Amino acid sequence: MDKLDTTFTCPFCSHGSSVECRIDMKNLIGEANCMICQESFSTTVTALTEAIDIYSEWIDECERVNNLEDDDGS
Repeated sequence: MDKLDTTFTCPFCSHGSSVECRIDMKNLIGEANCMICQESFSTTVTALTEAIDIYSEWIDECERVNNLEDDDGS
C-alpha cells in the first residue's frame, strides 16, 4: 500500500509541493500552509485525520466560497 501524500499543490499560487500540512493532536487543529505565497487554512481534526484530509477540506472550502461568489454575481 502506497503512503499518502504529505505535500500538495497550492490552490492559490499553483506551486507544486508547496503546501505542507501539520496536525496538532493536543489542540485538535490541522493546518495547511503554503511556503510560497503564505496562504493558510486550519480546521478541526480527529485521531483519524491525515494530511490529505486537511488539504481536501481546504480545496472544498475554496470551491464553496467560489460558488457563493458566482451565485452573488448573477
